[in-house]
Amino acid sequence: MKPRLVVARQMPPSVGARIRAEFDAPFPDGADIDPDTVLQQLEETQAEALMFTSNTKLTAEFVAKLPARLKIAATCSVGYDHVDVAACKARGLIVTNTPKVLDECTADLAFLLMLGAARRAKEYGVIMHDGWRRGYGMGEMLGVRVWGKTLGILGMGGIGRAFAARARGFGMKVLYCNRTRLPAELEQGATYFATLAEMLPHCDFLSLHAPATAETKRIINAETLALLPQGAILVNAARGALVDENALIDALTSGHLAAAGLDVFDNEPAYDLRFKDLPNAYVFPHMGSATNETRKAMGDCCLDNIQAVLAGRAPLNPLWS
Repeated sequence: MKPRLVVARQMPPSVGARIRAEFDAPFPDGADIDPDTVLQQLEETQAEALMFTSNTKLTAEFVAKLPARLKIAATCSVGYDHVDVAACKARGLIVTNTPKVLDECTADLAFLLMLGAARRAKEYGVIMHDGWRRGYGMGEMLGVRVWGKTLGILGMGGIGRAFAARARGFGMKVLYCNRTRLPAELEQGATYFATLAEMLPHCDFLSLHAPATAETKRIINAETLALLPQGAILVNAARGALVDENALIDALTSGHLAAAGLDVFDNEPAYDLRFKDLPNAYVFPHMGSATNETRKAMGDCCLDNIQAVLAGRAPLNPLWS
């Protein structure tokens, strides 16, 4: 018999094909189902594995309701702020994620956000959509040059380092703030700052690549934004919880920040619609990993972890050891 699996989010066809071939799943292509339906399917199928994303939050209350037969929950994401690690540990549930496989594509999109915010892509798009029937003078609709500027990175993990590599191709000076200093071979010439407050006054651009934790929640707020130079640009392709959105909107409205490029928001998908109306907010609907290649790699990573655990082997990417 094939191992039983519940898939709590719609998956790419390539991942669905593998699930169909290797597992017994009620919806092999996945389905965006609510937590109650996840629990119902786990009970009805007696599945030993769950494949999910942030739409299914493994809170302590939810974990307490999971069937005893469930052995592994594989989140199709690198971030796991939707997982109550302590509750899962206490329950004896193995939880895995998908590190590394989405680093390059997320860095690509973050760099797109930076370029688009700097060069007023949102406003230019509106002009073209409206028909562009007048020329612009030499002093109108000017953006910010990216080449040769100073970039600060908060969070120098895999995605942060991939972003830094792209920035070097644009002649940017790279600064970073991280929980610990990286070895020289990973720094690649970047300058380390032990605190965010020390780094911010030097940043023409600031890109966020830190996880959402108790320590990083609202780390970008009115006080920290004020430390950035006038006309700086913020990029966030990490987690919306890192940013106090009211403070960010104030900084964009006042002109203290020239622009922001955002792929993540505090409340998704019902994001704060004030961003929609700001001409200097260049916004995407949380699409950092959204390429065929990366979403397939993420799905395969989940399934490899599930196969390993159900075969009695150690998980490949456990959240804890």
